[in-house]
Amino acid sequence: MSTLLSVEDLWVRFRGPNRVVEAVRGVSFTLGRERLGIVGESGSGKSMTGRAILRLIRPPGEMSARRLELDGTDLLALTERQMRAIRGHRISMIMQDPKFSLNPVVRVGEQIAEAYRAHARVDRREARVRALEMLHAVQIRDPERVYDAYPHEVSGGMGQRIMIAMMLVPEPDLLIADEPTSALDVTVQMQVLAIMDKLVREKGMGLIFISHDLNLVASFCDRVLIMYAGRIVETCEAKRLHEARHPYTRGLLASLPQIDKPVPRLAVLERDAAWRKQGGIDASV
Repeated sequence: MSTLLSVEDLWVRFRGPNRVVEAVRGVSFTLGRERLGIVGESGSGKSMTGRAILRLIRPPGEMSARRLELDGTDLLALTERQMRAIRGHRISMIMQDPKFSLNPVVRVGEQIAEAYRAHARVDRREARVRALEMLHAVQIRDPERVYDAYPHEVSGGMGQRIMIAMMLVPEPDLLIADEPTSALDVTVQMQVLAIMDKLVREKGMGLIFISHDLNLVASFCDRVLIMYAGRIVETCEAKRLHEARHPYTRGLLASLPQIDKPVPRLAVLERDAAWRKQGGIDASV
């Protein structure tokens, strides 16, 4: 599998008056045209890693890396103007609670069309046609009606699909999805994941799927990175996630309720200070 994204020694720091907070600490990984899951607790650095790839860390935050390369393009060497051409066009990111990333005073279809026109030299008519095609691709039944709707007029699940359509309309090489289904019920969640899986496979894109849900990532992704305190502590095949060896990963798995194996009390994760300093255990094959 060819390498689409290379990240080496990525750091994100926030300097305060009394100390420096290191949100991402020396993260390194590669991504092919596959589905890569990143899991961990809140504050483990998952979202910051996604934002850093897009160079969206703003002052007082600082981002540095030894290498940050997308399909042969050195992202660290690009100017901010050049990065704006990369964002959305080659790398798209679905933020947490995507529906609330929509502009509340602009019609849904116009926002999707605008995302397309920002990276393609087309007129309004062609952009509208393309937006309607994407609404249909994410299984919205009445694209014409939804195109003219405002964000508050659509449901949460439909809002998620609209944001996916917006991020996919420029046909990026890499999609970063940050908890895109966290606010959805299970039925809608599965529909949205099926849509993402189909579009990623058909278009041959890479996907970084950020989530708290270990079972979801294990069933949906190809590989998984487990993050703790800004570091990757373990890497493994998604289908072998439940065989993970790092005590942090084992603790996360043990804290999940299982219908077929009920226990009187769920385990509480006990942390070791050494996890913040040590390198990860590589469980990949």
